Amino acid sequence: MGRRDYTLYFFAMLGSFLIIYIALPIMVIFAKQALDFEMLTKTLHDPLVIKALANSLITATATAMISVIFGVPLGYVLARRDFRGKSLVQAIIDVPIVIPHSVVGIMLLVTFSNAILDSYKGIIAAMLFVSAPFAINAARDGFLAVDEKLEHVARTLGASRLRAFLSVSLPMALPSIASGAIMAWARSISEVGAILIVAYYPKTAQVLVMEYFNNYGLRASRPISVILMVISLVIFILLRWLIGKVRR
Repeated sequence: MGRRDYTLYFFAMLGSFLIIYIALPIMVIFAKQALDFEMLTKTLHDPLVIKALANSLITATATAMISVIFGVPLGYVLARRDFRGKSLVQAIIDVPIVIPHSVVGIMLLVTFSNAILDSYKGIIAAMLFVSAPFAINAARDGFLAVDEKLEHVARTLGASRLRAFLSVSLPMALPSIASGAIMAWARSISEVGAILIVAYYPKTAQVLVMEYFNNYGLRASRPISVILMVISLVIFILLRWLIGKVRR
């Protein structure tokens, strides 16, 4: 009889620290808000909050769509071609992940100035800068997972490269692309620093949370945080569930 291997149990125990660390603040804020239901109801009837939530959802969705429209072709090129300067291109794509977000806001203002200042264009510009890498990298990884020989077979049967892309590679990489779109959306709706600098107005929920906290304290800002979390989690879980069905 072999010795029992406890490696997976040990790894699960170590990993559970992070699960608890992430889940605990979420549960605590929901529990404390449940005890202050009056403030939550008041916040839900605040027109400024409703408008800010709508702004966040609309701009994050628009940003995710832009990321996919431009990121998928780039991801395909990175997956299928080696070229001089490819490492530099990939480094540029990943740079937004490591740049402090307040710096991103300054960079965008210096570059585009009044064209994006305090406008929906500014919000989307800030969101796009920090979220595009997720869409591009997910698309690239999705296409890398598709055997290029399948495209060659389609082309020997008379399909053009574009048709082979649309009929073979794109459908097979679609779950990865969808995951990238979700991550781009999630990253967009969580952005604060760059938006604060580029477009304080029109107000988004992320910025409104900061404003309410600074002006009215924790009790006033907590309900907006909870509402934004609920909306984001519901959409995130729903989209993940749909992707899971597509994979199966």
